[in-house]
Amino acid sequence: MSEEQQRSSLKELIAKGKEKGFLTYAEVNDHLPDTIIDPDQIEDIISMINDMGIKVYESAPEDEDDLIMNDDNVQADDENEEEAVAALASVENEFGRTTDPVRMYMREMGTVELLTREGEIEIAVRIEEGLREALRALAQFPASSEYILERAAKIEREEMRLSDLIIGFASDEETLPPAINALALKEEKLLENDEREESDDSTTPINNTPVSNE
Repeated sequence: MSEEQQRSSLKELIAKGKEKGFLTYAEVNDHLPDTIIDPDQIEDIISMINDMGIKVYESAPEDEDDLIMNDDNVQADDENEEEAVAALASVENEFGRTTDPVRMYMREMGTVELLTREGEIEIAVRIEEGLREALRALAQFPASSEYILERAAKIEREEMRLSDLIIGFASDEETLPPAINALALKEEKLLENDEREESDDSTTPINNTPVSNE
């Protein structure tokens, strides 16, 4: 792109911003010269556009009617526009060239819509439904039932643990830290000893033989 084409593209960008009252990051990236791709460069350009009274957004606002610019908000004369284009073009000369893939990546960033809360919920629901569908398909496969029954028999024979078969399962002993688990076992033994002593006391006969005064 020649210098004249670059200036023409920047003029077109500014004119579009004045007409709509705003620009998107994707629109700014589309009108930038190929040599302007550094994040600092783009931030400087966006700052200059903001100084002209043109806001830059990630995506187009829902109510665009409220953003239509008037003569008080935007510099409309050709002289100021030429100065703005010259300022934007001068940014290019302050930085060196870089690889095209970087620019392509940045342009793609500006075109991808941000995920909303509703979008997150929709994706989570679809993932959950997909997992359930996969489980239903596996349950209908005869080999799956045979596999589970064989493993269940091994668990009953204590040849394997339930946690080896079921993901996310853990017994109480496995979830407790070793120190807490040892303390719990010690308290359990103490309670058993107390209960045993109380049981022995209740079964011991009481000797009511009177004591001789001789």
